[in-house]
Amino acid sequence: MRKKKDDIPRLYVREGATLKEIYAEARKQFTAADLQKYTVDEPMVPMEKVLAEMEAIQKKGTRKGRRKK
Repeated sequence: MRKKKDDIPRLYVREGATLKEIYAEARKQFTAADLQKYTVDEPMVPMEKVLAEMEAIQKKGTRKGRRKK
């Protein structure tokens, strides 16, 4: 799916603005709708499952390494 150009908001500041002015303008232009994009709950995987998969990958890798010697 192609992204719209509007998905990435642009920050408009005057030319030669100081860092303090840029931050002030960023706070002013940041809306509640912008924040909502980052607060959406996403499905998560339990940590135990991730660790078990990582351990299985590590065991598989160490077994392959031992055979090469």
